Amino acid sequence: MRILVLSGPNLGRLGRREPHLYGSETLAAIHDRVAAAAAGVGATVECAQSDCEGTLVSRIGASGDDGFDGVVLNAGAYTHTSIAILDAIRSVEVPVVEVHLSNPEAREPFRRRSRIASACVAKVSGFGGDSYVLGTLGLIDYLRRRRGGHA
Repeated sequence: MRILVLSGPNLGRLGRREPHLYGSETLAAIHDRVAAAAAGVGATVECAQSDCEGTLVSRIGASGDDGFDGVVLNAGAYTHTSIAILDAIRSVEVPVVEVHLSNPEAREPFRRRSRIASACVAKVSGFGGDSYVLGTLGLIDYLRRRRGGHA
């Protein structure tokens, strides 16, 4: 099983970016933890980050064709604004799990609305880097149940 883990704008600055909100863990360290957790249940991940909306749209749109079984997505600020990412998620047959380091609903009003949530199978937020790990493991379990296998 292959999972694509995508992170959006400014997430490449984790560890230095507003540590009081996002912690001191780098995105590379989170990716390492996600890869280890996935390997522990017999899956692999490919992790990528882009500040560019179009790149995220392209990666989501090609995810099934590229052999991924699902996507874990932290769209960052695009979560609240991007109809293009919403449409990309709707255009693929692979399930997508929305993840966030912080809890958007507990933050500024403009962050409380997710444009992409309606197209995602689940959402994990508020657990820092663990949101990625939990989202990935949850997606793997979801895919196995959907295929009739055991979680």
